[in-house]
Amino acid sequence: MTLPPPLAGLALPAAVVGTIGAVAAPGFGVVLAGLALLASALWAATRRGYWVEGFGALVAAALLLRALPAVADDAGIGFWGCVLAAWLLAWHATTTLSAWQPRAAWLGRLQAVLVPLLFGLWLLVLWELIVRGAGVPSILLPAPSAIGARIAGSLPILWADFQQTYLRAVLTGYAIGCSVGFVAALLIDRSPFLTRGLLPVGNMVSALPIIGTAPIMVMWFGFDWHSKAAVVVVMTFFPMMVNTLAGLKAASRIDHDLMQTYAASYGQTLWKMRLPLAMPFVFNALKINSTLALIGAIVAEFFGSPTVGMGFRISTEIGRMNIDMVWAQITMAAVVGSASYGLIALIERGTTFWHPSYRR
Repeated sequence: MTLPPPLAGLALPAAVVGTIGAVAAPGFGVVLAGLALLASALWAATRRGYWVEGFGALVAAALLLRALPAVADDAGIGFWGCVLAAWLLAWHATTTLSAWQPRAAWLGRLQAVLVPLLFGLWLLVLWELIVRGAGVPSILLPAPSAIGARIAGSLPILWADFQQTYLRAVLTGYAIGCSVGFVAALLIDRSPFLTRGLLPVGNMVSALPIIGTAPIMVMWFGFDWHSKAAVVVVMTFFPMMVNTLAGLKAASRIDHDLMQTYAASYGQTLWKMRLPLAMPFVFNALKINSTLALIGAIVAEFFGSPTVGMGFRISTEIGRMNIDMVWAQITMAAVVGSASYGLIALIERGTTFWHPSYRR
């Protein structure tokens, strides 16, 4: 079975160019990487060896990373040919893995974890190879290894910033904003007057720019985390209110007629039928707000903060040209935001397991 173009089909000539180029400009690690890529590409081109592609690309990546100190800032065509071949083989192997349809449930769960994990790992490897191989100045883009070293050496600072920004400002503002938005949606749904009066006000609040509201909140609530929590409340209120209102209107006419035949009151209809049907919409708002809250708190810290916080650290270190520290904060924000989103998605799956999107 031949490899389909353009991914793996281009890997073979790239591996040939990389191997020949490495031999012409000696680099033992690059030569070994080229040979590993050439062997895996030839094997996969003649057989169903998709797993060989991934393994060969992984071995080649390890060899290229080991050879980086010898070719850093002056990498030749052999190095870049091997990098291209490794990326093409890894890309094709990951694409094939994502298209695989396992029959066992545990294999499906393993596949759901492996595909993004492998893709993210290869992005980091490619980032490291390009930055160090091309000699990109660290002030423009530091390598992942430099960012990792900064994270490992600045754990106390990162933990203090995490406590200030996330554990205090984000969680407090997130809880208040989502709760108030949910209650406001229930009131608006119950009262036609509030539908005409409060909903337009909510639309206006959502249109306020954060760079305008953040300084005002700092003046009102001070430089500590309370002002950042207030900004988060403003940012998370409207998405929760709008999504909850949409969820409350998701019940069909037949569902309402069924509850009327049971002589159900408004409260019984709301609790037994409308709120369960609105849960997917509510969780959608919770997931959106989990990232919006973190962004809002970090941006709000640019306009006034004590000498701690993720936004304060980013604005301070960028002025000192400590780009690795800035990327360390960005990495922490990305990890925390992704973990928050994933946790809410996990709770949603356990709560709304009956929804058609979770059925096979």
